Amino acid sequence: MTRARIPGLICVLVLLGILVAGLAPFERPRNTVTWLGNQNGVRFGRYGTIWSAGEFVVADAQGEASCSLEIWLQPDSASASSTLLAFYTPQDPLQFLLQQYHGLLILSRQIVGDQNRTQIIGTDGVFRRLEPVFITITSGAEQSAMYVDGNLARSFPGIRVGKQCAGQLVLGTSPIGKSGWPGQLKGLALYQQELAPTEVFRHYQSWTTQGRPELSGNERAIGVYLFHERTGNVVHNDVRSGIDLYIPKRFTLLHQLFLEPFWKEFRPSPSYWKDILVNIVGFIPLGFFFCAYWSSVRPIKHARWTTVVLGFAVSLTIEVLQSRLPTRDSGTTDLITNTFGTFLGVRLYAWKTARALLAKLY
Repeated sequence: MTRARIPGLICVLVLLGILVAGLAPFERPRNTVTWLGNQNGVRFGRYGTIWSAGEFVVADAQGEASCSLEIWLQPDSASASSTLLAFYTPQDPLQFLLQQYHGLLILSRQIVGDQNRTQIIGTDGVFRRLEPVFITITSGAEQSAMYVDGNLARSFPGIRVGKQCAGQLVLGTSPIGKSGWPGQLKGLALYQQELAPTEVFRHYQSWTTQGRPELSGNERAIGVYLFHERTGNVVHNDVRSGIDLYIPKRFTLLHQLFLEPFWKEFRPSPSYWKDILVNIVGFIPLGFFFCAYWSSVRPIKHARWTTVVLGFAVSLTIEVLQSRLPTRDSGTTDLITNTFGTFLGVRLYAWKTARALLAKLY
Protein backbone atom coordinates (compact mmCIF):
# COMPACT_ATOMS: atom_id res chain seq x y z
CA MET A 1 0.00 0.00 0.00
CA THR A 2 2.81 2.42 0.92
CA ARG A 3 4.70 1.73 -2.31
CA ALA A 4 1.50 2.34 -4.28
CA ARG A 5 1.27 5.82 -2.82
CA ILE A 6 4.79 6.81 -3.85
CA PRO A 7 3.92 7.62 -7.51
CA GLY A 8 1.01 9.84 -6.42
CA LEU A 9 3.22 11.60 -3.86
CA ILE A 10 5.89 12.23 -6.49
CA CYS A 11 3.26 13.76 -8.82
CA VAL A 12 2.06 16.07 -6.04
CA LEU A 13 5.62 17.16 -5.19
CA VAL A 14 6.43 17.83 -8.85
CA LEU A 15 3.28 19.93 -9.26
CA LEU A 16 3.93 21.91 -6.06
CA GLY A 17 7.54 22.51 -7.08
CA ILE A 18 6.46 23.91 -10.44
CA LEU A 19 3.87 26.19 -8.84
CA VAL A 20 6.34 27.52 -6.28
CA ALA A 21 9.01 28.11 -8.93
CA GLY A 22 6.52 29.88 -11.19
CA LEU A 23 4.81 32.09 -8.62
CA ALA A 24 7.32 32.85 -5.85
CA PRO A 25 7.40 35.40 -4.35
CA PHE A 26 3.65 35.27 -3.78
CA GLU A 27 3.24 38.96 -2.89
CA ARG A 28 4.43 42.34 -4.05
CA PRO A 29 7.90 43.08 -2.59
CA ARG A 30 8.60 46.19 -0.61
CA ASN A 31 9.39 49.23 -2.72
CA THR A 32 13.17 49.61 -2.44
CA VAL A 33 13.36 53.40 -2.64
CA THR A 34 15.33 54.94 0.23
CA TRP A 35 16.30 58.50 1.08
CA LEU A 36 20.02 59.23 0.93
CA GLY A 37 19.83 60.72 4.41
CA ASN A 38 22.92 62.94 4.49
CA GLN A 39 22.11 64.65 1.20
CA ASN A 40 19.20 65.38 -1.07
CA GLY A 41 18.06 62.49 -3.22
CA VAL A 42 16.83 58.91 -3.22
CA ARG A 43 18.37 55.55 -4.08
CA PHE A 44 16.58 52.95 -6.21
CA GLY A 45 17.11 49.29 -5.40
CA ARG A 46 16.14 46.22 -7.38
CA TYR A 47 12.40 46.82 -6.93
CA GLY A 48 12.14 50.58 -6.66
CA THR A 49 9.69 53.01 -8.25
CA ILE A 50 8.20 56.48 -7.79
CA TRP A 51 5.02 57.77 -9.47
CA SER A 52 3.58 61.19 -10.05
CA ALA A 53 0.31 61.80 -8.21
CA GLY A 54 -1.31 63.07 -11.43
CA GLU A 55 -0.78 63.38 -15.18
CA PHE A 56 1.36 66.05 -16.81
CA VAL A 57 0.16 68.03 -19.83
CA VAL A 58 2.69 69.85 -22.01
CA ALA A 59 0.67 71.04 -25.04
CA ASP A 60 0.04 74.77 -25.19
CA ALA A 61 -3.13 76.56 -26.28
CA GLN A 62 -2.30 76.04 -29.96
CA GLY A 63 -1.89 72.31 -29.49
CA GLU A 64 1.87 72.46 -30.04
CA ALA A 65 4.03 70.37 -27.74
CA SER A 66 7.52 71.43 -26.72
CA CYS A 67 9.20 70.23 -23.58
CA SER A 68 12.46 69.93 -21.70
CA LEU A 69 13.47 67.44 -19.08
CA GLU A 70 16.34 67.71 -16.61
CA ILE A 71 17.48 64.78 -14.49
CA TRP A 72 20.45 64.71 -12.13
CA LEU A 73 21.48 61.19 -11.21
CA GLN A 74 24.28 58.78 -10.41
CA PRO A 75 24.17 55.16 -11.67
CA ASP A 76 25.24 52.26 -9.46
CA SER A 77 26.20 50.09 -12.44
CA ALA A 78 27.93 50.78 -15.75
CA SER A 79 26.42 47.61 -17.23
CA ALA A 80 22.75 48.16 -16.33
CA SER A 81 20.04 47.73 -18.95
CA SER A 82 16.96 49.35 -17.47
CA THR A 83 14.45 52.18 -17.56
CA LEU A 84 15.12 55.18 -15.35
CA LEU A 85 12.19 57.41 -16.37
CA ALA A 86 8.95 57.03 -18.32
CA PHE A 87 5.72 58.84 -19.13
CA TYR A 88 2.72 56.52 -18.98
CA THR A 89 -0.82 56.60 -20.34
CA PRO A 90 -3.18 53.57 -20.42
CA GLN A 91 -3.62 54.05 -24.16
CA ASP A 92 0.14 54.04 -24.81
CA PRO A 93 2.14 52.56 -21.90
CA LEU A 94 5.43 52.80 -23.84
CA GLN A 95 5.06 56.28 -25.24
CA PHE A 96 8.26 57.62 -23.60
CA LEU A 97 11.07 55.61 -22.00
CA LEU A 98 14.41 57.09 -20.91
CA GLN A 99 16.80 54.20 -20.45
CA GLN A 100 20.35 53.26 -19.55
CA TYR A 101 21.88 50.55 -21.70
CA HIS A 102 25.40 50.07 -20.36
CA GLY A 103 27.08 53.38 -21.26
CA LEU A 104 24.30 54.50 -23.60
CA LEU A 105 21.52 56.95 -22.85
CA ILE A 106 18.48 55.90 -24.91
CA LEU A 107 15.15 57.60 -25.46
CA SER A 108 12.54 55.21 -26.84
CA ARG A 109 9.06 56.26 -27.88
CA GLN A 110 6.19 54.30 -29.34
CA ILE A 111 4.15 55.98 -32.05
CA VAL A 112 0.57 54.72 -31.82
CA GLY A 113 -1.35 54.60 -35.09
CA ASP A 114 1.78 53.97 -37.15
CA GLN A 115 1.66 50.19 -36.64
CA ASN A 116 2.92 50.95 -33.13
CA ARG A 117 6.30 51.88 -34.56
CA THR A 118 9.09 52.40 -32.02
CA GLN A 119 11.58 55.21 -32.53
CA ILE A 120 14.88 55.23 -30.65
CA ILE A 121 17.46 57.99 -30.25
CA GLY A 122 20.45 58.07 -27.96
CA THR A 123 24.02 59.03 -27.19
CA ASP A 124 27.01 57.03 -25.97
CA GLY A 125 29.42 57.44 -23.08
CA VAL A 126 26.93 58.88 -20.58
CA PHE A 127 27.17 56.13 -17.94
CA ARG A 128 30.73 54.90 -18.37
CA ARG A 129 31.75 56.19 -14.96
CA LEU A 130 29.80 55.74 -11.75
CA GLU A 131 29.71 59.47 -11.07
CA PRO A 132 26.89 62.04 -10.93
CA VAL A 133 25.71 63.10 -14.38
CA PHE A 134 23.30 65.86 -15.34
CA ILE A 135 21.13 65.01 -18.36
CA THR A 136 18.91 67.41 -20.28
CA ILE A 137 16.45 66.43 -23.02
CA THR A 138 14.93 69.23 -25.09
CA SER A 139 12.36 69.03 -27.87
CA GLY A 140 10.87 71.81 -29.97
CA ALA A 141 9.30 72.46 -33.35
CA GLU A 142 12.36 71.46 -35.39
CA GLN A 143 14.41 68.97 -33.41
CA SER A 144 15.18 67.18 -30.16
CA ALA A 145 18.54 67.24 -28.39
CA MET A 146 20.42 65.53 -25.59
CA TYR A 147 22.77 67.43 -23.31
CA VAL A 148 25.23 65.91 -20.83
CA ASP A 149 26.57 68.12 -18.02
CA GLY A 150 25.33 71.23 -19.80
CA ASN A 151 26.99 70.45 -23.14
CA LEU A 152 25.26 69.29 -26.31
CA ALA A 153 25.87 65.58 -26.85
CA ARG A 154 23.65 64.95 -29.88
CA SER A 155 20.85 66.66 -31.77
CA PHE A 156 18.13 64.92 -33.77
CA PRO A 157 16.70 67.14 -36.54
CA GLY A 158 13.09 66.43 -37.48
CA ILE A 159 12.37 64.41 -34.34
CA ARG A 160 9.87 65.78 -31.82
CA VAL A 161 9.08 64.04 -28.55
CA GLY A 162 7.14 66.86 -26.90
CA LYS A 163 3.76 65.12 -27.15
CA GLN A 164 5.19 62.07 -25.39
CA CYS A 165 6.32 64.15 -22.38
CA ALA A 166 2.84 63.85 -20.94
CA GLY A 167 0.90 61.49 -18.74
CA GLN A 168 1.85 59.91 -15.43
CA LEU A 169 5.53 60.10 -14.61
CA VAL A 170 7.23 56.84 -13.56
CA LEU A 171 10.74 56.79 -12.08
CA GLY A 172 13.06 53.88 -11.44
CA THR A 173 11.45 51.25 -13.67
CA SER A 174 9.35 50.65 -16.76
CA PRO A 175 5.55 51.03 -16.42
CA ILE A 176 5.07 47.50 -17.79
CA GLY A 177 7.93 45.41 -16.44
CA LYS A 178 10.52 44.87 -13.74
CA SER A 179 13.21 46.91 -15.47
CA GLY A 180 14.61 48.35 -12.25
CA TRP A 181 17.29 51.04 -12.55
CA PRO A 182 19.96 50.90 -9.82
CA GLY A 183 21.23 54.29 -8.79
CA GLN A 184 20.66 57.64 -7.09
CA LEU A 185 18.31 60.37 -8.22
CA LYS A 186 19.31 63.82 -6.99
CA GLY A 187 17.03 66.18 -8.91
CA LEU A 188 14.38 66.38 -11.61
CA ALA A 189 12.65 69.14 -13.53
CA LEU A 190 10.12 69.32 -16.36
CA TYR A 191 9.45 72.38 -18.53
CA GLN A 192 6.66 73.20 -20.95
CA GLN A 193 9.04 74.55 -23.57
CA GLU A 194 12.31 73.87 -25.36
CA LEU A 195 15.20 75.24 -23.31
CA ALA A 196 17.89 77.17 -25.19
CA PRO A 197 21.52 75.95 -24.93
CA THR A 198 22.40 78.89 -22.67
CA GLU A 199 19.52 78.00 -20.34
CA VAL A 200 20.58 74.35 -20.30
CA PHE A 201 24.12 75.29 -19.24
CA ARG A 202 22.93 77.81 -16.64
CA HIS A 203 20.60 75.22 -15.10
CA TYR A 204 23.40 72.64 -15.02
CA GLN A 205 25.61 75.04 -13.10
CA SER A 206 22.91 76.01 -10.60
CA TRP A 207 21.72 72.43 -10.05
CA THR A 208 25.21 71.10 -9.38
CA THR A 209 26.37 74.01 -7.20
CA GLN A 210 23.16 75.08 -5.43
CA GLY A 211 21.07 71.91 -5.64
CA ARG A 212 18.25 73.59 -7.59
CA PRO A 213 17.71 75.24 -11.00
CA GLU A 214 18.11 79.01 -11.28
CA LEU A 215 14.86 79.95 -13.00
CA SER A 216 14.43 83.26 -14.78
CA GLY A 217 10.65 82.94 -14.91
CA ASN A 218 10.50 82.29 -18.64
CA GLU A 219 11.18 78.55 -18.63
CA ARG A 220 7.55 77.58 -17.88
CA ALA A 221 8.50 74.95 -15.32
CA ILE A 222 5.68 72.55 -14.44
CA GLY A 223 7.67 70.24 -12.21
CA VAL A 224 10.77 70.84 -10.07
CA TYR A 225 11.74 68.15 -7.56
CA LEU A 226 14.68 68.79 -5.24
CA PHE A 227 14.33 65.58 -3.18
CA HIS A 228 15.18 67.49 -0.02
CA GLU A 229 12.44 65.96 2.17
CA ARG A 230 14.77 63.12 3.29
CA THR A 231 11.83 61.30 4.88
CA GLY A 232 8.25 60.23 4.14
CA ASN A 233 6.67 58.96 0.94
CA VAL A 234 6.00 62.26 -0.88
CA VAL A 235 8.40 64.27 -3.03
CA HIS A 236 6.98 67.78 -3.21
CA ASN A 237 6.83 69.84 -6.38
CA ASP A 238 8.68 73.13 -5.95
CA VAL A 239 6.27 74.66 -8.47
CA ARG A 240 3.26 76.02 -6.61
CA SER A 241 0.10 73.90 -7.14
CA GLY A 242 2.16 71.45 -9.19
CA ILE A 243 1.96 67.65 -9.20
CA ASP A 244 3.79 65.87 -6.37
CA LEU A 245 5.57 62.52 -6.60
CA TYR A 246 4.56 59.50 -4.54
CA ILE A 247 6.66 56.61 -3.23
CA PRO A 248 4.42 53.50 -2.97
CA LYS A 249 4.91 51.19 0.00
CA ARG A 250 4.92 48.13 -2.26
CA PHE A 251 6.51 47.69 -5.67
CA THR A 252 3.72 47.77 -8.25
CA LEU A 253 3.56 48.23 -12.02
CA LEU A 254 1.12 50.70 -13.54
CA HIS A 255 0.45 48.41 -16.49
CA GLN A 256 0.78 44.68 -15.86
CA LEU A 257 1.00 42.71 -19.12
CA PHE A 258 -1.33 39.73 -19.57
CA LEU A 259 -0.24 36.88 -21.85
CA GLU A 260 2.05 39.02 -23.97
CA PRO A 261 2.33 37.52 -27.51
CA PHE A 262 5.48 35.46 -28.04
CA TRP A 263 6.63 37.55 -31.00
CA LYS A 264 6.72 40.62 -28.77
CA GLU A 265 8.57 38.77 -26.02
CA PHE A 266 11.40 37.67 -28.32
CA ARG A 267 14.79 39.05 -27.35
CA PRO A 268 17.98 38.08 -29.22
CA SER A 269 19.95 37.59 -26.01
CA PRO A 270 21.51 34.65 -24.09
CA SER A 271 19.15 35.22 -21.15
CA TYR A 272 16.12 34.77 -23.42
CA TRP A 273 17.33 31.40 -24.69
CA LYS A 274 18.30 30.38 -21.17
CA ASP A 275 14.73 31.08 -20.01
CA ILE A 276 13.41 29.01 -22.94
CA LEU A 277 15.57 26.05 -21.89
CA VAL A 278 14.61 26.35 -18.22
CA ASN A 279 10.90 26.44 -19.07
CA ILE A 280 11.15 23.33 -21.24
CA VAL A 281 13.27 21.32 -18.81
CA GLY A 282 11.17 22.41 -15.82
CA PHE A 283 8.01 20.77 -17.18
CA ILE A 284 9.60 17.50 -18.33
CA PRO A 285 9.16 15.90 -14.85
CA LEU A 286 5.45 16.81 -14.88
CA GLY A 287 4.95 15.09 -18.23
CA PHE A 288 6.99 12.06 -17.23
CA PHE A 289 5.56 11.31 -13.77
CA PHE A 290 1.92 12.15 -14.49
CA CYS A 291 1.96 10.07 -17.66
CA ALA A 292 3.48 7.21 -15.67
CA TYR A 293 0.84 7.56 -12.95
CA TRP A 294 -2.11 7.61 -15.37
CA SER A 295 -0.64 4.80 -17.49
CA SER A 296 0.32 2.23 -14.84
CA VAL A 297 -0.85 3.19 -11.34
CA ARG A 298 -4.30 4.69 -12.04
CA PRO A 299 -4.84 3.86 -15.73
CA ILE A 300 -7.07 6.21 -17.73
CA LYS A 301 -7.88 6.54 -21.40
CA HIS A 302 -5.61 8.79 -23.46
CA ALA A 303 -3.14 9.18 -20.59
CA ARG A 304 -0.55 10.85 -22.81
CA TRP A 305 -2.80 13.56 -24.22
CA THR A 306 -4.42 14.11 -20.82
CA THR A 307 -0.96 14.75 -19.38
CA VAL A 308 -0.12 17.26 -22.13
CA VAL A 309 -3.43 19.07 -21.49
CA LEU A 310 -2.60 19.13 -17.78
CA GLY A 311 0.77 20.72 -18.54
CA PHE A 312 -0.95 23.39 -20.64
CA ALA A 313 -3.53 24.01 -17.90
CA VAL A 314 -0.88 24.33 -15.17
CA SER A 315 1.17 26.70 -17.32
CA LEU A 316 -1.90 28.80 -18.15
CA THR A 317 -2.79 29.02 -14.46
CA ILE A 318 0.72 30.22 -13.64
CA GLU A 319 0.71 32.83 -16.43
CA VAL A 320 -2.69 34.19 -15.34
CA LEU A 321 -1.53 34.50 -11.73
CA GLN A 322 1.79 36.01 -12.82
CA SER A 323 -0.14 38.86 -14.44
CA ARG A 324 -0.94 39.96 -10.86
CA LEU A 325 2.68 39.79 -9.66
CA PRO A 326 4.93 42.75 -10.61
CA THR A 327 8.09 40.64 -10.29
CA ARG A 328 6.94 38.07 -12.87
CA ASP A 329 6.12 38.20 -16.59
CA SER A 330 2.91 36.85 -18.10
CA GLY A 331 3.45 35.71 -21.68
CA THR A 332 2.60 33.11 -24.27
CA THR A 333 6.24 32.07 -24.75
CA ASP A 334 6.19 30.30 -21.39
CA LEU A 335 2.84 28.74 -22.27
CA ILE A 336 4.32 27.22 -25.43
CA THR A 337 7.62 26.09 -23.92
CA ASN A 338 6.04 24.63 -20.78
CA THR A 339 3.56 22.62 -22.83
CA PHE A 340 6.37 21.42 -25.08
CA GLY A 341 8.35 20.38 -22.00
CA THR A 342 5.35 18.37 -20.79
CA PHE A 343 5.17 16.68 -24.19
CA LEU A 344 8.87 15.77 -23.99
CA GLY A 345 8.24 14.25 -20.56
CA VAL A 346 5.45 12.10 -22.02
CA ARG A 347 7.74 11.00 -24.84
CA LEU A 348 10.45 10.19 -22.30
CA TYR A 349 8.05 7.85 -20.50
CA ALA A 350 7.45 6.03 -23.79
CA TRP A 351 11.14 5.09 -23.77
CA LYS A 352 11.48 1.52 -22.48
CA THR A 353 14.69 2.19 -20.56
CA ALA A 354 13.03 5.08 -18.69
CA ARG A 355 10.07 2.90 -17.75
CA ALA A 356 12.41 0.17 -16.49
CA LEU A 357 14.26 2.63 -14.27
CA LEU A 358 10.96 4.02 -12.97
CA ALA A 359 9.76 0.49 -12.11
CA LYS A 360 12.84 0.02 -9.91
CA LEU A 361 12.14 3.32 -8.16
CA TYR A 362 8.56 2.34 -7.38
